[in-house]
Amino acid sequence: MIARTIETEFHTLLGEYPIVTVLGPRQAGKTTMVRKALPDYTYVSLEDPDTREYALSDPRGFLAQYSAKVIFDEIQRAPELLNYLQGIVDESKTKGQFVITGSHQLELRFGITQSLAGRTGILTLYPLSIAELAGAGITFDRFEDILFQGTLPRIHDEKLRPTQAYRNYLRTYVERDVSQLINLKNVALFEKFLKLLAGRTGQLVDFTSLGNDVGADRTTIREWISILEASFIIHQLPPYFENFGKRAIKSPKIYFTEPGLLCYLLGIETPEQLSRDPLIGNIFENLIVTEALKARANQGKDPALYFYRDSRSKIDLLQGTTNNLTGIEIKSGMTYNKSFRKHLDHFHENTHPLARRFLVYNGSEMNYSDGFTILKFDHVDRIFQ
Repeated sequence: MIARTIETEFHTLLGEYPIVTVLGPRQAGKTTMVRKALPDYTYVSLEDPDTREYALSDPRGFLAQYSAKVIFDEIQRAPELLNYLQGIVDESKTKGQFVITGSHQLELRFGITQSLAGRTGILTLYPLSIAELAGAGITFDRFEDILFQGTLPRIHDEKLRPTQAYRNYLRTYVERDVSQLINLKNVALFEKFLKLLAGRTGQLVDFTSLGNDVGADRTTIREWISILEASFIIHQLPPYFENFGKRAIKSPKIYFTEPGLLCYLLGIETPEQLSRDPLIGNIFENLIVTEALKARANQGKDPALYFYRDSRSKIDLLQGTTNNLTGIEIKSGMTYNKSFRKHLDHFHENTHPLARRFLVYNGSEMNYSDGFTILKFDHVDRIFQ
């Protein structure tokens, strides 16, 4: 069982709030993490049909069984319970009384903000980071290997074949969850949409153009993207344009939170095929952006991650606030070229000063006297420590 970095923040929140909520995509390891961290808590899965029916038909009677120290897994299957948990914790005033997990933001967001405001600490657990894998002795000389295998815990714990695992993951979780959230009448069309969206990873997505290619209208495409984001399948990276003028791009870029699923959707069946793929630069960028997302989430922090592009410069990844921005350039190559830093330098000198500047690529690490730092792809977490 691979140790999760987020456990430190998880235990901290248990001492601060009566309820701790752990959100994240399916199969990211939420259940495993909370049960391992809290072996003395009663575990209740709301995926179980009988348990769920009892919770929905008689929520007061259902909750009366559990006085304290309970994990309610996949709470989005019975979101009405949130209203009743509010009264229980207000009366008991016990820290760490309940832990709830969920995989759908849309179904939980309203209940959490309305019923549990001020009563719950919220964490997002994504699949394994490169640093977590390394901590378990699982390392990769080539980034193609980790992209192909992906980062779902089960694949590494049970030595599953990636292509078959992600095929089943798509059918079992992604399509089922989407069908529960919307009236999905044409699964084949949705699969086509997913594959075309995968081909646009790391790019600005034109909803009209994507809709034309899929054969669906712009409104449907927007709805599907919202559902994928609410289910933690994709992450929309927003542009940073505050105080930098009106010419900056203002559309988000799309990234898949699980690189193995991305590779499956692109039809990649071996790491060697991945090396030759024309989208290798975008796929590598997807890996680094999601590693940054995990590093921030594992510390219990908002992403505060952006990109920047105008007519003069582009920055693959910005992190922080206006007064403390870190700029990150991402390249899939192994050989350093001084041109790799030109956009960071131009932005730093002509647009806005950067507190730190990094290049993340597939080669040797270097530090320059002017503060410019070059890191290999498996050390992205150092930026956010």
